[in-house]
Amino acid sequence: MATKTTEVTPVPTKEQQSSSKPRHAPMYRVLIHNDDVTTMEFVVAVLRKVFSKSEEDAIQIMLTAHETGIGHVATLPLEQAEFRVDQCHSLARARKFPLKLTYEPEN
Repeated sequence: MATKTTEVTPVPTKEQQSSSKPRHAPMYRVLIHNDDVTTMEFVVAVLRKVFSKSEEDAIQIMLTAHETGIGHVATLPLEQAEFRVDQCHSLARARKFPLKLTYEPEN
């Protein structure tokens, strides 16, 4: 009768487990840029609709962009950042506004 050999995978020790960090999706900062055409009301409405910002947060982000030229909207995984920026641009194009959002790596 033939003997079967079974391969056993060793279980990592606690030291090996703790040394390996869990992998997280890289995060991206979504930024809104000021322009002289897009209305403040439209910017606030888009931030509320696309990013689920409260009225107060949306106004603060809009004012920061208005005063400094750029405002931080959110920090998201790449796919979400791309999707939401595209949503904002689509809404703006439909209203003929040149609203511009960008995203950049968090680090």
